[in-house]
Amino acid sequence: MANTDGTDDPMSRINRLIAEERQLRARATGEGLDDDGKKRLKELEQSLDQCWDLLRRRRANAEFGGSPDQTEARPVSEVESYQQ
Repeated sequence: MANTDGTDDPMSRINRLIAEERQLRARATGEGLDDDGKKRLKELEQSLDQCWDLLRRRRANAEFGGSPDQTEARPVSEVESYQQ
């Protein structure tokens, strides 16, 4: 299963998103974020939630004999509605 950015490795995508999130959070602490920065930070948070959900489900599929490659990402609206 290929991700929207063309990679096949969810952890690589997660690591890239985390790196960008850290940069934005550091900027937010220092100089602050403009509206575009705030919007991008929100998008990153949502994408990370979606990626972590996909990774957990892929691992569960593999553990129980399914094919992790058949696991599709859930829409952000569904992932964001989960209760912690």
